[in-house]
Amino acid sequence: MVQVQLDQRTVTTLVAEATAAPSMHNAQPWRFRFLAAERLVLLRADPDRAMPRSDPGNRALHIGCGAALFNLRVAAVHASLVPRTRLLPDPRDPLLLASVQLADLSEAPQEKDLWRLHPAIRQRRTSRHPFSEKDVPESVRATLQAAAAREGATLLFPGAWHVETLLELVRDAESRDLVRAEGNEDLVRWTRLGSGVDTAVDGVPAYAFGPRRRDGKAPVRDFSGRGQVPDRGDADFERTPRLALLGTRSDGPRDWLMAGQALERVLLESTLAGLSTSLTSHPLEDRELRLLARDPGSGVGHVQMVLRLGYGPKGPATPRRPVPDVLSIG
Repeated sequence: MVQVQLDQRTVTTLVAEATAAPSMHNAQPWRFRFLAAERLVLLRADPDRAMPRSDPGNRALHIGCGAALFNLRVAAVHASLVPRTRLLPDPRDPLLLASVQLADLSEAPQEKDLWRLHPAIRQRRTSRHPFSEKDVPESVRATLQAAAAREGATLLFPGAWHVETLLELVRDAESRDLVRAEGNEDLVRWTRLGSGVDTAVDGVPAYAFGPRRRDGKAPVRDFSGRGQVPDRGDADFERTPRLALLGTRSDGPRDWLMAGQALERVLLESTLAGLSTSLTSHPLEDRELRLLARDPGSGVGHVQMVLRLGYGPKGPATPRRPVPDVLSIG
């Protein structure tokens, strides 16, 4: 029989690995509470970190929290625990997104397939640098599609025509932001420049912007806007970006949490496969554009995230909130 002592140090480690997950503008919109008697971790949304302009329905917030939930599951398995997960366990409390009971191995079979993903939690980075024009092998694509399917989502690799449509939607979204005064409110709030870079515990710091795009079609959001970042430079990006669409059949809070878990599973698998990755939700932040991002062949499903995959430099680690800021024990 294997028994794991769930002391404060163990729970702190689990939550630290959970919070290594990506979230929109690195806002880290989550809170955790550990109930020792029940061996239960509660994951809650942090409404103070919502984005009313870019994410009015909190879809992206749920996706980010879902990604953190998946990391928590992986970390638990690595600690020889069995994470029994329930999504939206209390309909009366919409901010309570998930509960995870940390059972011993003697009580339930372990999700052993999650064990091997653990090293990728700390290795995963968002890269806003140019990737090579090298294609992603079909075998790797199949692995990533299977990863999404394990979490109840689908991963589509669009053809050339569909990719061009997505790139047009990105440009359309960028144009809409420029003509609407409120378009960049959330981006400005979560961008870290100047002296704020050294003390940041969240948001996107200047060192993670990557170079400005001189040429190419890669959909990489420019967090500097029209401002200048010293010594940033510019570069040619890929002319044929390798994109993937993560989608779900339905489109509610439970689906968004499932999409977040699927997203992180795909990102961790990508990391182990030697791929660099970045995400863009820009064409999904406007309802009209998001509908156009769907697979033009089937026209079904709801796109939850656009992924950019390829071979190139890994991005830098972005700041994370201290665990005591996001975890309460009691």
